[in-house]
Amino acid sequence: MTIPDEEPKSLTWIEAITPIAALIVLIGLSYYLFGDAGADGPIQVALVAATMIAIIIAWRRGHTLDALRESAIASVSSGMGAIFILFGVGALIGTWAMSGTLLAMIYYGLQLLSPNFFYMTAALICAAVSACIGTSWTVVGTIGVGLMGISQNMEMNPAITAAAVISGAYFGDTASPVSGSPNLAAAAAGAELYDNIRETFVISAAALAISLVVFALLGRPGDFDASAKMAAIEGTFRMSPVLFLPLVVVAGSALLRTPPFTAIFLGALAGGVLAVFVAPERVMAFAGAPDGTPRWLVLLKGVWLALASGYVSTTGQPMIDQLVTRGGMASMLQTIWLIIAALAFGGVVEKAGILERLIAPVIAAAKSAGALVTFLVGSVLATNFATADQYIAIVLPGRMFKAAFAQRGLAPVVLSRTIGASATPTSALVPWNSCGAFMAATLGVSAFSYLPYAVFNISSPLIAIAMVFAGWRTRTASTESVQSPARLPSSNPALRDL
Repeated sequence: MTIPDEEPKSLTWIEAITPIAALIVLIGLSYYLFGDAGADGPIQVALVAATMIAIIIAWRRGHTLDALRESAIASVSSGMGAIFILFGVGALIGTWAMSGTLLAMIYYGLQLLSPNFFYMTAALICAAVSACIGTSWTVVGTIGVGLMGISQNMEMNPAITAAAVISGAYFGDTASPVSGSPNLAAAAAGAELYDNIRETFVISAAALAISLVVFALLGRPGDFDASAKMAAIEGTFRMSPVLFLPLVVVAGSALLRTPPFTAIFLGALAGGVLAVFVAPERVMAFAGAPDGTPRWLVLLKGVWLALASGYVSTTGQPMIDQLVTRGGMASMLQTIWLIIAALAFGGVVEKAGILERLIAPVIAAAKSAGALVTFLVGSVLATNFATADQYIAIVLPGRMFKAAFAQRGLAPVVLSRTIGASATPTSALVPWNSCGAFMAATLGVSAFSYLPYAVFNISSPLIAIAMVFAGWRTRTASTESVQSPARLPSSNPALRDL
């Protein structure tokens, strides 16, 4: 191997594509050999191997190993917000399972929801809540978990249910003015914030409408008798609207713009406190403390265990035990391992200039506005795939395509709305992306399983492309008034989640 030069040389196209191709082959092989269990370790190994290939290629081109290592570390550091949120959701699920909050969501949901329109209703509920609080992760980690439990009791398809929850949750994440993604997309493209939100909302509303129609058609006709399941729940957990208090804590915190991790962990603590008051015997039995231990200490141990390792139900009723044996920070460790490996790969890829080398010829090949927008969406997907981070997928293509859009005479808002409609929704479709990994871990359904049904996430970028080809709302720079563009935040958005 050659000794690195001071000034790194540009990568050839073959060198740039090699790590990406290696990752695709290795991940495909891991799923062929291990199926959905690929995310439990084999995919992480594939990501590490692809990272090493990228490091070797970048080193041969003059990048120092120290610089590549620092880039990988910086990329992993940028994902600490996502990692802490995962820990918070694990803790929340554990205490909500012990307190009965999860069962209360299922119990009352069985009375209100019908299999005929369950998928559509699930998507609509998640869309309404996410529009108010602007974060898909909080919606999925709270309401989404409850809807998955209801789906299980109704014997609905878990993959379609997960897709409905995700489709609704990403409506607000993409188009709500209180979401961080539209803000970042506007800043990356140099567009006016509320102009960008208006344009993105048009795309998101159309994608949501399509989703609701599809989910309505996917509903299962027929009556559903929930009396036996409700009786089983009543026989083991005392149902009361009071059990929704932890959910109120999370929703209230989110509406007050509390950072997601803080809101979720407050909800987890509220679930533990509620369990102590409404079912102290259950908490003490779960703690399993030696005789003679003070009561308050036994209760503390039970809540502590639920936060750390999750709750284990021992009611003797298989249906109930299966529903509420879950959660804990420890349950998220496999997913966090996946995110760390993916972000390290993304950091090296970005430092080596691999994506820039692959995207530059694509930009030059665009001969029309429609082709340029299509290539932009493809580049966003590739960035989500390669860097495992939706924020990089917003900023990097926005920076690279900005000049091309200006040369084509397109207004900055066309760039920002396309990025927003493609980067954020499609991040949930990549299994090793921090978003896809979170959704799969929280809902208990692999990304490959729910992907075909994630109508909103698939249709949103397609609508953004179709709008330009149809010439609808395709504004040119000459029609724009002089505006002060939104400024790109100086810090990584992932860190602001804490």
